[in-house]
Amino acid sequence: MRTLKLLFILLSTSFIFNACTTFYDDSFDNYQPSLEEVVSNYDVWYVDIHRTTGNGDIPFVSIAFTLSFLNGTMYANNNIVNIGRTGNGLGIRVGNYNTYNGFLETVHTIDGYNDFEVFVRSNNEIQLYNRRQNVTYFLIGYLINNFDYDQLFYENIEYFLQEYKAWEKINTTGGTPNAFDNENYLQFTPQNITTFYSSQDSFGTNIDNVLWDFEGSYQVFDVAGFQNLKILTLNYGGGDIEEFELTVTNDSNIRLFHIDSNTRYDFKGRGFTPYLKSEKSVKDAPETVRNDDRKRTIIKREIKERKFLK
Repeated sequence: MRTLKLLFILLSTSFIFNACTTFYDDSFDNYQPSLEEVVSNYDVWYVDIHRTTGNGDIPFVSIAFTLSFLNGTMYANNNIVNIGRTGNGLGIRVGNYNTYNGFLETVHTIDGYNDFEVFVRSNNEIQLYNRRQNVTYFLIGYLINNFDYDQLFYENIEYFLQEYKAWEKINTTGGTPNAFDNENYLQFTPQNITTFYSSQDSFGTNIDNVLWDFEGSYQVFDVAGFQNLKILTLNYGGGDIEEFELTVTNDSNIRLFHIDSNTRYDFKGRGFTPYLKSEKSVKDAPETVRNDDRKRTIIKREIKERKFLK
């Protein structure tokens, strides 16, 4: 791995061909983009948390789905819900940065000062290494218009499920009668990515008043050959297991296809939970804001073959 100063040469070709107008002379052969040009060249940097290495942690990076660096201001998308719309796609302002002395120096409103060595992997991928914490993050750069929001939802589906206090069943279609017909609410806790609750309370119940009848563990599987499809298993404490094909309809609706009964259930998120991660936001935000009980961690999913071909 070479340092930023040496690896900047890798970017020079990309800058030549991406420019609207190019001029060639002898001095251009020696051109190396500055660190500021590198980090501000893309609207958003997707934090590929699943590739993180090292044993440390920088909280504001771990919680973020994207980071942005623009004119000394640092932005983050800490939620999947409303991503692409919040802050015109950049997210919320979370601090400041500068690029003095060859380091990316950040001052976060909560986490304070951190500096990173920057390594350029390709024309749209960088690594941020924090020596003090011994942790390396991999960031992939995108222009907002080219960002693959579907990929983000499915790569981080467990965190999307946590961003609502509850999921309320809004529609049931087809299939044969089964025990899950009586389950009207689901909840996936932010404290971990393994615990779920379900309730048979009637439709329209205030989310804060829902009584959770059942508790169990859940697991999300990748599906061989499918990028925009997951398999969700609910393992009830009593030993029952329900298995579904899980698809995302939009950032407030999911669809569960019950594999054994061929029943389709549509659920809508209730009680959106913003992860704002800034002092002003925490002070002014409603009680539903949670900031300390979630961070993204490396998820290694098992792969299943699709059982039901529709």
